[in-house]
Amino acid sequence: MDIEELYKKAKEASENSYSPYSRFRVGAALLSSDEEIFTGTNVENRSFGLTICAERSALVSAVARGKTRFKALFVYCPDAESPVSPCGACRQVISEFVPEDFPVIFRDKNGKTVKTTMGELFPYDSLHDLANRDSM
Repeated sequence: MDIEELYKKAKEASENSYSPYSRFRVGAALLSSDEEIFTGTNVENRSFGLTICAERSALVSAVARGKTRFKALFVYCPDAESPVSPCGACRQVISEFVPEDFPVIFRDKNGKTVKTTMGELFPYDSLHDLANRDSM
């Protein structure tokens, strides 16, 4: 996995952000298990609850192309002073498709980068808890 390639793709995606209300651009790059990169950006709506985040945008794009297995996610926020992790809704949706050790990387405009896992971001994931319980 080339983290810098994912960063480049996430950065490019952030340039297409539609964020006239928050002025907070976000780009995401999702690496599939067969090494294809899917990008997404945030798309706001005046009814803020209908906004879609970059992470979910990338994931939906991948699933629409038949991809459901992934290796890593990179999130870039060119307007952030510090790295911004996926929101709760994104964590929930992402967790549907990835294991606890799935790498999640996020970076701010100054280059500060955080590398973590889905399990660290979403430690009490009921979907995985139920799957683990069924195997006991």
